[in-house]
Amino acid sequence: MAEKKDPRLSDPRFSTRIEITVPFHDVDSMGVVWHGNYFRYLEVAREALLKQFGYGYREMEASGYVWPIVDTRVKYIGPVTFEQKIVVQAEVQEFENRLRIGYQIFDALTGKRTTRGFTLQVAVSIESKEMCFASPAILFEKMGVS
Repeated sequence: MAEKKDPRLSDPRFSTRIEITVPFHDVDSMGVVWHGNYFRYLEVAREALLKQFGYGYREMEASGYVWPIVDTRVKYIGPVTFEQKIVVQAEVQEFENRLRIGYQIFDALTGKRTTRGFTLQVAVSIESKEMCFASPAILFEKMGVS
């Protein structure tokens, strides 16, 4: 049974798509992107997504929290190669107790999905260095949800 998406996440600010052309330094000797480089692509999309609702990394720090990634998963469906144009899609999937961002990577020309995954981030108070068991109010304020 498919999970129902939180209707509060239908705001277009909670989803983004960026295009990347795979550079030579990201590929192995076979011309295929090395698996660890996918995390950099996800990071670029995640940063763009967070900025869309005004809670990028600088705003997080200014609000008194850091949001380390505590779990991540990537499923490699098909190869991505040198000079291939890809679209990285990122969307907020959960936010109440943790920030779960889902990702999909597509070939920009064919639309074929090559990769999917997610990251989980939790709020940690900069002052106390303690992990929050619920997302702080500032996240809800920035997202405009209650």
